[in-house]
Amino acid sequence: MADRQQTDPAPQWWSRPEGTADGRHEGLPGPRPEAGDPVGGGAPAGETHVPVEDASPDQEATARAVRYDPWGEQPLHVVDRGRDRPGFRLWQVAALSAGTALLAGGIGGYLGVLAERQSSTRLELPQSAVADQGRAPGSVAGIAATALPGVVTLHVRGEKGSGTGTGFVLDQQGHILTNNHVVADAREMAVTFSTGESVTARLVGRDSGYDLAVVKVSGVRGLRPLSLGNSENVKVGDPVVAIGAPFDLSNTVTAGIISATGRPVTAGGDKGDGSDISYVDALQTDAPINPGNSGGPLLDAKAHVVGINSAIRGADKDDPTRQGGSIGLGFAIPINQGKRVAEELIRTGRATHPVIGVTLDMDYTGDGARVGDKGEDGKPAVVAGGPGARAGIKPGDVITKVDGRRVRGGDELIIKIRAHRPGDPLTLTVLREGRERTLEVVLGSANGS
Repeated sequence: MADRQQTDPAPQWWSRPEGTADGRHEGLPGPRPEAGDPVGGGAPAGETHVPVEDASPDQEATARAVRYDPWGEQPLHVVDRGRDRPGFRLWQVAALSAGTALLAGGIGGYLGVLAERQSSTRLELPQSAVADQGRAPGSVAGIAATALPGVVTLHVRGEKGSGTGTGFVLDQQGHILTNNHVVADAREMAVTFSTGESVTARLVGRDSGYDLAVVKVSGVRGLRPLSLGNSENVKVGDPVVAIGAPFDLSNTVTAGIISATGRPVTAGGDKGDGSDISYVDALQTDAPINPGNSGGPLLDAKAHVVGINSAIRGADKDDPTRQGGSIGLGFAIPINQGKRVAEELIRTGRATHPVIGVTLDMDYTGDGARVGDKGEDGKPAVVAGGPGARAGIKPGDVITKVDGRRVRGGDELIIKIRAHRPGDPLTLTVLREGRERTLEVVLGSANGS
């Protein structure tokens, strides 16, 4: 039994299946016999070949199951590389890196914001340092700073309702100048200063012909009267500042220039008898003025009052594009006229009007102001012994100039006369029977309304 010590199947790498020993491919030699092996092939050294016919059934089955034919069509070698390992391609690596970076950035930003909000440090954005709060006296800001403490807002309540206007302080006694149309129907008046303090006020006097009025407050300390300028010094193009309470917006400051001087302006006339018409030889300005500015000061570059804001010109009522507010045509009563009237109202409660003692034909449509043929109630058109009669004015004369300045109608003549004081001399140019002549007249005085 020594020759049957190895009972395991032959090694797979050289065993052939049964019956194929001679089935070589044509032209290929048979296996080379090793030393000690029987011719025709045998087992390796130390092994004994067991023929198939001598093998047991179990050994034969095992040998057939594991035999491999090196001469068959299958490849000689099969390399076992193991299971493919999953890996990352380049784009996957890049995407993963980008996602990780975004996630890290978002988390870092959130943590930074959270830390900043929870930290005790204070966030401050860059800002310029606090500069000198002063302004040049002649600048708009400088003028406003000087004048605002002396400007007041008037809240008026009357039988026809309530309204708002403006005024300014005249003296330490509490006299305040404003427009007549602001307080004409007042039953109650309250004055509010720029500090917000409000007190009641009483009427001292008013004049509808000049559209001026004076009211007074009592028990108020620290009043800041405004300095009065001289309207004779005002020239077209001069810068001006207006202060008021347009639409009840108190302490509103606007700026512009003097657009014209000597503008003949009439206002009022709601009563229908002419008693409430005001005649103003006005300063025209483009500084925005709106309802509520009435009675406020018009100031020059030295913060001196040169006018009292009184009227605006709006678009025509039948104009479909009419603008309700300021269109750059504002008018102010010259302060020289306002000063005289205010002084008279404070002294007597009434103002006087300069007159020439004639009745004008207001229906005359020609150039100039025509003296009527008859006066009111059949009286003479030229008052006997009056200023006009002494100067030689006759009924039917047409007055074309006052002190060399042309007049175009009766209203304009009244305005030019009222721009002066009673007792002032005037030179009138008169057209009579086709000939011009010059007359000298000294203005008389009449009580205002």
